[in-house]
Amino acid sequence: MSRRWGPLAGLLTAHTVSLTGNMLTLIALPLYVLAETGSPAATGLAGAFATAPVVLGGAFGGVLVDRIGYRRASVLADLVSGVTVAAVPLLHATVGLPFPALLGLVFVSGLLDTPGQTARTALLPEAAAAAGVPIERALGWLGATERGARLVGAPVAGLLVSALGALPVLAVDAATFAVSALVVTALVPASLRPSADHDAPSAGYWRDLAAGLRFLAREPLLRAMVLLVLVTNLFDATKSNVLMPVVATRDLGGATAFGMLVGAMGGGALVGSLLFSAVGHRLPRRATFVTAFAICGAPPFWALAAAPPLPVIAAVCVVSGLAAGAINPLIGAVELERIPATMRARVYGVIGAGAWAAMPVGALGAGLAADRFGTTATLVAVGAGYLLVVLTPLLGGPWRDLRRPAPTEQPRPDRSPAPAATATE
Repeated sequence: MSRRWGPLAGLLTAHTVSLTGNMLTLIALPLYVLAETGSPAATGLAGAFATAPVVLGGAFGGVLVDRIGYRRASVLADLVSGVTVAAVPLLHATVGLPFPALLGLVFVSGLLDTPGQTARTALLPEAAAAAGVPIERALGWLGATERGARLVGAPVAGLLVSALGALPVLAVDAATFAVSALVVTALVPASLRPSADHDAPSAGYWRDLAAGLRFLAREPLLRAMVLLVLVTNLFDATKSNVLMPVVATRDLGGATAFGMLVGAMGGGALVGSLLFSAVGHRLPRRATFVTAFAICGAPPFWALAAAPPLPVIAAVCVVSGLAAGAINPLIGAVELERIPATMRARVYGVIGAGAWAAMPVGALGAGLAADRFGTTATLVAVGAGYLLVVLTPLLGGPWRDLRRPAPTEQPRPDRSPAPAATATE
């Protein structure tokens, strides 16, 4: 491999491996808790403990990533996460694993996950420049790795859980973190970092964090995006962490069906991302944003509630994923135009934390609602709420700025790419 391609290939490979491991846990963890407890509420509680540290790590970890260095932060995050995930099957097989201890390990494992992803993404502009690749194309490839991880990881996890059980799958996940850390260490040189930005003097942790918050507060469109994605991610968490695994276990055949549905969504999203990269620059942004969210949001909930045969639900998930593939690249393009390079990691951390903040509530609330009202009623209600929320950009306000800059508009100074406020579906 050419030296100039090594850093970019290393970042994309590590990101793919790490995110594929995350998909293994996404499938294995709720099925393990459901098998051990038989309780949707307990499954929702575990989902909340899995997503809460993602929010905290994103909110407070971005400044630390800026300080300790992107390469080092990526490796450290993977190693810590790998050790904590490996402790789950190890303790279960030896001294035993009480439910509170499981929640603690899940929490610690997720605490550095977002900073690790932030670190890899923050290095992408430099890696792309070294390879001579336009940053838009590199961002598209990064998005494809995320969708591809879902496409591959979810079905494989479902098959492995069916064949081996949930705990061995968690052990495989721990190994993926080690591989990711090794790839970054081997292929991404320590010298790869934003020179001027990274060498900028720090005003102190809390002041640096406050600067990122102030920047976001001054950007109405970014605030609106974060708020909308916060709510839709809450809804998505009810589906992926609780409602879909419960329906798959009770009505569709178990882990294999769960993995198939998540993989169908990921496969559609992968194709959708590639299609958007080809034609997205010709599409009106606001109409595309609303249409994509309307197609990807409510239909999977209502398909699960209607309980048709598994292939029908999988087909709905494919179409839903196809639409979802346009969302994150579109959000990323808007952020590409607005976020300064000097705040790359910290602003992304704040935005990511805001986008994910309600997911623990969604997971916990879905478990309680499923126990109280049943999964079908919960699926119908959440789907209706999803549709209403994603239509709000049609009302105008800051969403009128969701447009492509005119050719005569000059980019604002000190601008460089930053990762998006990521929608989970």
